[in-house]
Amino acid sequence: MNPGLLANRAPDCIPVIPVIKGEFGAWLERQDEPLRRWLTATGFKGHAGKFSLVPGADGRLRTVIAVIENADDSWALGDLPSGLPEGDYALETHFSPGQLERLVLGWALGAYQFTRYRTPKRAMARLALDPRCNGDRIGHQADAVALVRDLINTPAEDLMPEQLAEAAQALGQEFGATFEQTVGTDLLACNFPVIHAVGRASVHPPRLLDLRWGNPEHPKITLLGKGVCFDSGGLDLKPSSGMRLMKKDMGGAATALGLARLIMSAGLQVRLRVLIPAVDNALAGNAFRPGDVIRSRQGLTIEIHNTDAEGRLVLCDALAEAGTERPEVLLDFATLTGAARTALGTELPALFCNDEPLAAGLLAAAEREQDPVWRLPLHQPYRKMLDSKIADLTNAAESAYAGAITAALFLKEFVPEGIAWAHFDLMAWNLKARSGRPEGGEAMAMRAVFGWLEQRYGQS
Repeated sequence: MNPGLLANRAPDCIPVIPVIKGEFGAWLERQDEPLRRWLTATGFKGHAGKFSLVPGADGRLRTVIAVIENADDSWALGDLPSGLPEGDYALETHFSPGQLERLVLGWALGAYQFTRYRTPKRAMARLALDPRCNGDRIGHQADAVALVRDLINTPAEDLMPEQLAEAAQALGQEFGATFEQTVGTDLLACNFPVIHAVGRASVHPPRLLDLRWGNPEHPKITLLGKGVCFDSGGLDLKPSSGMRLMKKDMGGAATALGLARLIMSAGLQVRLRVLIPAVDNALAGNAFRPGDVIRSRQGLTIEIHNTDAEGRLVLCDALAEAGTERPEVLLDFATLTGAARTALGTELPALFCNDEPLAAGLLAAAEREQDPVWRLPLHQPYRKMLDSKIADLTNAAESAYAGAITAALFLKEFVPEGIAWAHFDLMAWNLKARSGRPEGGEAMAMRAVFGWLEQRYGQS
């Protein structure tokens, strides 16, 4: 059970009454005199995001009045687990089951704390699950987000390719999935040369993680996640400011594993495969170099323009392998480019897609789940920016423009024709705390994608 949730309402749970901001005045007029006097005396103005602790005659906390902008906002109560006194609470409202589910999920996500290295300063306030909610769905989503956040928040010292493999294997064991990995020089023997090249300079051997689950007769869905456990930039070394958060460069892998957890928890009728190229982009005498040419699994040769454009490199071999099975849908997640952050900011993942129905479905689900993404174009004329004079293509354009688009076009080269594919270029990190979203690692686009998958492949 999520630390912010209770399975059942106990008699001593403190009521939390959510009031919509625009209805606060009319609501206040209907309340008893002591409550009106208390709110007036304490200067409570009914602003959205604010709450009032209302005492009873015995001086104990009797009720919480929480003002929200609207009942459909998933994050309306996300600050309450850390803002309210420790204790057990229950919502008292006539909102619809769907609205309740969103509010409770926001509360659960706001109760997250990363506790691996220090004891929490306090316990989070707990909210009893309303029987009108789908408690399993809320719990599954909260668990998946916590998995993603925990993996991203863990420093590289404790989360290198071998530990990422352990996390994937443990997830597979929990749901009866099969798990395999190809490690070190076996990558060369099995024709994954680009993954090996990017990770070969590290004392932590590179590897390709491969998780499979589901009925072989069901539609094939393949997820890819960029698993660069730390990115120094390689020989094109990042400055210290750019390197500080690079433990999060495996955020795509974490997102893919979180989404896999959701798919397996819900028992979606799919044949799931998860591929994660896991590497440490380090420096040593055998590091790959600018100007090198590497032949990929697909056969295309790649001239290395910049060793700091390594995420698209490890993904290209994994995409080529994924394409051999011709999945119905192929989805990849990657903390790929600073250009996407420049275009959209840190809170809005970029979506690239080669299939219009898939793109429309994902965008609709993102709006429905309040897990936003924004579509950017696969503008084919920019493909010439990746031309190389000595190889089939280069891994990064010399131009500073359209970096997110050219990165996506690079990946597109390794997706076979006729496969519906979507690529998410995401931050995977909250630079500042927002309601329900603490500073640190974050699952971005995951709930949106699951919402689409659930609608399409959920059990009838």
